[in-house]
This record gives sequence, C-alpha cells and structure tokens, in this order.
Amino acid sequence: MTCLSVNVNKVAVLRNSRGGSDPDVVRAAMTCLRAGAHGITVHPRPDQRHIRADDVFALSELTRQHGVEFNIEGNPFAPPREGYPGLLQLCGQTRPAQVTLVPDGDGQLTSDHGFDFARDGERLRPLIAELKRYGCRVSLFVDAGNPDIAQAAVLGADRVELYTGPYAEAFANGNVEQAPVLFVTAARRAQAAGLGVNAGHDLSQANLYHFLSHVPDVLEVSIGHALIGEALYDGLETTIIEYLKLITQADSPAS
Repeated sequence: MTCLSVNVNKVAVLRNSRGGSDPDVVRAAMTCLRAGAHGITVHPRPDQRHIRADDVFALSELTRQHGVEFNIEGNPFAPPREGYPGLLQLCGQTRPAQVTLVPDGDGQLTSDHGFDFARDGERLRPLIAELKRYGCRVSLFVDAGNPDIAQAAVLGADRVELYTGPYAEAFANGNVEQAPVLFVTAARRAQAAGLGVNAGHDLSQANLYHFLSHVPDVLEVSIGHALIGEALYDGLETTIIEYLKLITQADSPAS
C-alpha cells in the first residue's frame, strides 16, 4: 500500500506566527500517527520560518518510539548558519529513515521544481553517499518531465519524489484525464531504472485518488499544506482517516 507521510511544517508556521509552543508540533504529529499515518515529514529551512532544529530532534524521537518513518526534506547545498546546522548534520544526528533532497533556494516560498542532474549531479553524488552511510534512504525531488530521471539511480539515490504541483494544477483546471499522463511515464521510467517512486506537492483529498489510481506503484505520498488546511474544518484525526481511505481505495485491485 502507498504510505502516507504527513508534513507538519504548517503546524510550525502557525506556532511561529505567535511565538511560544502552541500549537505543539509533536502533539500534532502524534495525533497523525495515532490516526494511522505511516510517517512524518519535515522540511527545515535555514531561515527557520517553520520547522526548527529542535523540532527535528523531537520528531525524530517520536517517530522512533512509534516505529514509523521519519522523512527529512531539504536543500543539501544550503550552508549552516545560526540556528540551522545544515541538512547533512541534522541527518547525521537524527538518522531519519529517509532524506529527500530538494533544490529550493533560501527565499523560495515553497518547493516548485526538481533537480537538474546535468548541473547538480556530481555535487549530489558524494552527499548521497554520505547520507547512505548514515543509514538513510535517499530520495531526489524531480520534475516528471525530466528526461534524465534515471540518472538519479546512477548518482546512488534509492527513490525519486515526483513534484506533483503541475498535476494538481491541471486537475484543478479540469484537465482530469491528461493530468496524470506525464507522471505515469515518469514513474515507469524511474522504476525501470530500479528507483522507488514517491510523490508530493499540492496533493489533496480532491485529487489524490485520481493520481494514485493512474500512476503505478507509488510507494509514498508526502502531504502537508492541503491536509493541514482540511484539518482546520474537519479535525486532524478525521482528515488522516479520510486520506487513508482514499489510498486504500486507489490501491485496491477492484478500484
């Protein structure tokens, strides 16, 4: 079954907007896990706009206690600075199950493109090797239209995460049948190269079933923004349960 990893960044955004410790990121993550989520994702950024280093350590402990996956996302090229020790150091100290490398700049509002392997591949290679020495599975954030998607395997990555923003946009604009076509092709090309396939960005209750029922053998979806927004109306536990129902329906042979 496709795993659901809940990105709790937005909980930290709300907390940081006021200061203090409420809402509690760890409590929110615990609620997700108790409702059946398969893992927790965070994307700490150097400007500490949401998830901070102390959150990473606390969530690492929580996921370890619950025996579930902890997925840390981030730009491996961003240098350390005050309050942010750097992605590789955070991973070395917490040893997450998965690290998803993303090429986002410091001032970027949200991740909106994948790696250019021709430009970044040789810089990524030793970093991937170091993360694997820590015992981490490594996934690379990629555009579905990247013709070099199989290069991720050559660089040593275990998986790719398909950037699904364009899928969600096409789906929202009514191009329902065409929306997943590029992603089906990308998933098959990645899998033919021996890569596992994850997916994330702008997936929601509205479009997740359609995506998973078309794109083959997606191992994990990482969902945060839409899920936390939906939880404001329906509650966090209820929202997680609804996502898990969609995943189960899409994974069912009868779907």
